[in-house]
Amino acid sequence: MTSLTHLDLSHTGFMGKIPSQIGNLSNLVYLGLGGSYDLLAENVEWVSSMWKLEYLHLSYANLSKAFHWLHTLQSLPSLTHLDLSDCKLPHYNEPSLLNFSSLQTLDLSRTSYSPAISFVPKWIFKLKKLVSLQLQGNEIQGPIPGGIRNLTLLQNLELSFNSFSSSIPNCLYGLHRLKYLDLSSSNLHGTISDALGNLTSLVGLDLSHNQVEGTIPTSLGNLTSLVELDLSYNQLEGTIPTFLGNLRNSREIDLKYLYLSINKFSGNPFESLGSLSKLSSLLINGNNFQGVVNEDDLANLTSLKEFDASGNNFTLKVGPNWLPNFQLSYLDVTSWQIGPNFPSWIQSQNKLRYVGLSNTGILDSIPTWFWEAHSQVLYLNLSHNHIHGELVTTIKNPISIKTVDLSTNHLCGKLPYLSNDVYELDLSTNSFSESMQDFLCNNQDKPMQLEFLNLASNNLSGEIPDCWINWPFLVDVNLQSNHFVGNFPPSMGSLAELQSLEIRNNLLSGIFPTSLKKTSQLISLDLGENNLSGCIPTWVGEKLSNMKILRLRSNSFSGHIPNEICQMSLLQVLDLAKNNLSGNIPSCFRNLSAMTLVNRSTDPQIYSQAPNNTRYSSVSGIVSVLLWLKGRGDEYGNILGLVTSIDLSSNKLLGEIPREITDLNGLNFLNLSHNQLIGPIPEGIGNMGSLQTIDFSRNQISGEIPPTISNLSFLSMLDVSYNHLKGKIPTGTQLQTFDASRFIGNNLCGPPLPINCSSNGKTHSYEGSHGHGVNWFFVSATIGFVVGLWIVIAPLLICRSWRHVYFHFLDHLWFKLQSFSSYSITV
Repeated sequence: MTSLTHLDLSHTGFMGKIPSQIGNLSNLVYLGLGGSYDLLAENVEWVSSMWKLEYLHLSYANLSKAFHWLHTLQSLPSLTHLDLSDCKLPHYNEPSLLNFSSLQTLDLSRTSYSPAISFVPKWIFKLKKLVSLQLQGNEIQGPIPGGIRNLTLLQNLELSFNSFSSSIPNCLYGLHRLKYLDLSSSNLHGTISDALGNLTSLVGLDLSHNQVEGTIPTSLGNLTSLVELDLSYNQLEGTIPTFLGNLRNSREIDLKYLYLSINKFSGNPFESLGSLSKLSSLLINGNNFQGVVNEDDLANLTSLKEFDASGNNFTLKVGPNWLPNFQLSYLDVTSWQIGPNFPSWIQSQNKLRYVGLSNTGILDSIPTWFWEAHSQVLYLNLSHNHIHGELVTTIKNPISIKTVDLSTNHLCGKLPYLSNDVYELDLSTNSFSESMQDFLCNNQDKPMQLEFLNLASNNLSGEIPDCWINWPFLVDVNLQSNHFVGNFPPSMGSLAELQSLEIRNNLLSGIFPTSLKKTSQLISLDLGENNLSGCIPTWVGEKLSNMKILRLRSNSFSGHIPNEICQMSLLQVLDLAKNNLSGNIPSCFRNLSAMTLVNRSTDPQIYSQAPNNTRYSSVSGIVSVLLWLKGRGDEYGNILGLVTSIDLSSNKLLGEIPREITDLNGLNFLNLSHNQLIGPIPEGIGNMGSLQTIDFSRNQISGEIPPTISNLSFLSMLDVSYNHLKGKIPTGTQLQTFDASRFIGNNLCGPPLPINCSSNGKTHSYEGSHGHGVNWFFVSATIGFVVGLWIVIAPLLICRSWRHVYFHFLDHLWFKLQSFSSYSITV
């Protein structure tokens, strides 16, 4: 074994301490031990005898106790390649002497020192023979160090995933041998200098995911060896320079990968890019591009395989018999104008895996050939068009595409059949009708793989079939806004993976579905706007402990609010409005810890996580729900995770508002209106600093409005109208700007009400223009006017002689006025 020259044990799962006896292999030229998370090296002295060692791979090793690792490794005279990526290193010490005489490649990416450092070790800049340096993912802060200019032989430099917070330094533009430069995701800003044109050897340049602005410098045309250019996710603007279409060298190696996504580019890029015949991937989505794209613009893109130009304002004008010169595997032209006919040229693209044709103005039906010719497609999005027709008449076999989105169209008829290969199906906002019995219960041979099912906003009717046991992987089910009747299907309780269930706005009846007791993974449950009745069971709080959204609004639930709901420590939204609930508000609401500042979510979105993951299918879905928070119903999805709300309005709740509720200092929206609550507003309401709206209207609340309510600096709406409140409205920046109607129906005074508080403290009820009180001033004035008028008119109607005298007087007066007028004109 001592004559062994090559030993590679990397990524084999070896764990534990590296044996020092490995140092006996003194003839090793190549040693690979990395790739194992639990590899420990208390020292590296064993390597000092390996004078011939050229390649050392120790990635993921724990070297936190190997305090002399740098001194030991630099003594190896033949070492040319050192990989310490993902290693744990000991306390950083800058060596006084460095003798890496032959090191050419160094990988220190994602290393961690103890304690942590946020700079590039200075000894690296003394490695004058370095050809490759990888420092990505090290959380390096400050500007890119100028010492990097000393590494004049560098061909590969990777500094991605750091926090430089600076512009690209000029010292990088002096590294003329660079072939690959990766500065992605490094918090860089500023513009790209014209000096970039000095890097004429560049083959790959990645500046993506930064805040770089300005235009693409003209000197980029000097990079004649460039094969890959990634400028995506920046703030770049202007048009695409024409020289990008001429990046070729004498060997005819053209640009193959061009990524310009999510910037502010404008104009028509195909005027510049149409000649890139070797281009394989072109991603220009999410810009301000516009214009007409015709057959000639695409004629030379013969090597194109991936094409994403979605989110721009293009119009495709091609003939009905156009056959593209390329064969795409990925196509996304979302938001282009392609219709009104279904694009027949797609029939020629028989290698497609991803098809994005959403919002493309198609006013046609889906032809039968599409389903037959594209059975290999994994992702299909035809949403937000005007596609019509019955799918069951155009699809001969069950749909087998793994992800299908046909939402927001005019599709009708029965639901199509699915194969068990489909993972996501969205047919929402169409006109599908009849029962979903055949769709759900047809295929019982083997379990369906479907994870996300959205049939919302259709015309589906009848009872929800009881065949859910054959759909065990469902994570998210949305059946809202249909015409379903009857009871909740018991087999839905078999959906052990179910995390989001929306069946609001149907005609379901019966009690709260007991089968949901088994769906312990539920995080969002919306049964609102149905005809459900009975009590809210106590097991809801005990069994559904992962619940974040519970919406039972607009049903006929009765009885008390169970105290067990307080066990839902993750609950962010509780909507029990418009039911027949009675009893007191549970004081244990203080235990809803997700509504406190300490435990409140900071993730703007709530996700339902899928157990499986296939290419182009979603790992997670964004949970959305309809909430009434500011006097109107809005669909919350992208910021639902930041919303905390309690809505118990329009019930028959009694008793006082529990003072314990004021412990919920992370609560945004509180609505207790239209109940029979009594007693005072809790003094501690001023502690609820996150409140944006409060509605206590239409109750029997008494006492004064606590002065601490003026501490609520985020408050945008307060309604305490029609209660038994009295005294002065507290002075606060917001309170005096609210409409007076929010305070009427009480015995309150002071702004914004037009009632001054008297010195003796007595106030009067103010009903306002929309109140139910009587304004006696206007009543008296009206009566006086009517009485006075009839004192004059009544005698004239009753006594004939008085009428003659009265009208004779008017005729005489009119004659006098005419005579006076004629005399004045004569004079």
